[in-house]
Amino acid sequence: MKQKNTIVQAITPQEIQLIEQLRQHPEIQARLQSILAIVRNEDGPLKTADAVEALLIQELRRLGSATMHQWASQAEARVTTELQQQDPTVLSRKKKR
Repeated sequence: MKQKNTIVQAITPQEIQLIEQLRQHPEIQARLQSILAIVRNEDGPLKTADAVEALLIQELRRLGSATMHQWASQAEARVTTELQQQDPTVLSRKKKR
């Protein structure tokens, strides 16, 4: 195994914030890790640019889907909270799937 000579740098406040946000959204974190794995391309045979592009497009679609799902869940919760604050008699029902 190769030894990596890396210089440890201080983590910036922006990096700390990013890590905290990713921990709150594990699905998005997993998608970003998949994209980084494609970029590293350490395992298996070297891929062509077309193959890498296809993989990235697929992962970006998954990232978009996960992002929209997270956004929709948060938006629904926020709207429910706001409606209940405006009118406490409003009942919340979950959508049947």
